[in-house]
Amino acid sequence: MTHRKLQPGKLVIASHNAGKVREIRVLLAPFGIEPISAGELGLPEPEETGTSFAENALLKAHASAQGSGLPALADDSGLCVAALGGAPGVYTADWAETQKFEGGPGRDWYMAMGKVEGKLAELGTDTDRSAYFVCTLALAWPDGHTEIFEGRVQGGLTWPPRGLLGFGYDPVFVPEGRSVTFAELDPAEKHAMSHRADAFRQLVATVFS
Repeated sequence: MTHRKLQPGKLVIASHNAGKVREIRVLLAPFGIEPISAGELGLPEPEETGTSFAENALLKAHASAQGSGLPALADDSGLCVAALGGAPGVYTADWAETQKFEGGPGRDWYMAMGKVEGKLAELGTDTDRSAYFVCTLALAWPDGHTEIFEGRVQGGLTWPPRGLLGFGYDPVFVPEGRSVTFAELDPAEKHAMSHRADAFRQLVATVFS
């Protein structure tokens, strides 16, 4: 399979998640890419009907590429907990959904973290607390060409949540070999070891080098 190189210029980040867009901007900064988010362009969020991270990432990337006429990068990521059979997995964000309000759904990540902890607690004190984050990146061009990359970071879950620097489930996730959560790590340190960084290393090696 022939990989396509990404040229310097505008690239749509197919996300309305400010934390995610911020992380992706930092990772793309060295490559002459001008990231612009789907939110800034007023592009709608497509319904994520896929049953895998790759399917959802492709849905979002294609929608933004078609809607903008520019290459688009989508990230579908989530937390997979071993004792919960890989849940919440592709439904990671859904576990944080709260009452719909004008302008879209609200997300309460503290509630979502509590759901995961509650399910683990039901399984008993000796339950396996290992977990991993997955990040699948889909890069799509308006003509339909796509590239896909998947990254992972292994770790375990802690309770109660600790740290204010991350987003999503970061305050309860302790990466392997560390004693602090993702939300307690300096953002630059997290960027260097995260699931998103792992996927980006693969993307960079393929489309920029």
